[in-house]
Amino acid sequence: MKSNIRKSLFFCLALLLSFSAMAQAPIKVLLIDGQNNHGNWPETTIMMKKYLEETGLFKVTVATTPPKGGNMATFKPVFSNYDAVVSNYNGEPWPVETQKAFEKFVQNGGGFVSVHAADNAFPQWKAYNQMIGIGGWEGRDEKSGPYLYYNEQNGEFVKDTSPGRGGSHGDQHQFLVKARDPNHPITKGLPESWMHENDELYDRLRGPGALTLEVLATSYSQTEKRGSGRHEPVLMVTKYGKGRIFHTTLGHGNDSQKCVGFITTLQRGTEWVAKGEVTQKVPEDFPNAEKASIRP
Repeated sequence: MKSNIRKSLFFCLALLLSFSAMAQAPIKVLLIDGQNNHGNWPETTIMMKKYLEETGLFKVTVATTPPKGGNMATFKPVFSNYDAVVSNYNGEPWPVETQKAFEKFVQNGGGFVSVHAADNAFPQWKAYNQMIGIGGWEGRDEKSGPYLYYNEQNGEFVKDTSPGRGGSHGDQHQFLVKARDPNHPITKGLPESWMHENDELYDRLRGPGALTLEVLATSYSQTEKRGSGRHEPVLMVTKYGKGRIFHTTLGHGNDSQKCVGFITTLQRGTEWVAKGEVTQKVPEDFPNAEKASIRP
């Protein structure tokens, strides 16, 4: 009798330890780079890997494609080994086999984070453009989908099908980020307005997801800075099959990626796409509406 009780106790203890280990298992992230029209991509990859891993939540593996003109057929990451993919990539198309594997990964529930120029990539890849929702450059125009921007006068988002190029930006500068959905797990607890460090403010983005994207935050693209004169999406989420996607247009230069606003939303967005929740607290040095906050 005592032996059976002892065995039961050992079994329960082993089960609890197993559950505890599972709960503490890191979120496995694949960060993709290798080509980008932003020459600082090796540095921003290092920065983003550090930002994610310093939370204690993530284990980041970097996958670097062949350089431009290289043998892209060798780029075949096993996406299913990861909980989320973060893209710091803007370059030549991946092999069709790799594209299909990535589509399957997200379709089946894998998370995806598109950072800054990753929304310039793959203009001809239909599924990818559905995932990012809206993008720019690389020949995008009205055939790519509507523009998406916010009308602050009536508090509604505009899906604009008028002809024109997709993607532009004015001069780099600090700008105010305003929450449009302050209750989403990524933005919940953040100030409703906060100043972002010197960056490119993407505007005139357009794409098939303009009809279904949930915009978490926008920024006003000032005409004085050669911008669109519209409130442009900067933080967005959507779904592709069972997969969650977080799209941030922030993060052009090293200075912009040192912004605590960029760091925090990257960390929270990556957790959300992987787990569907955010457990991280808002850091004390998060920027406010008057002043940006950067880390060395």
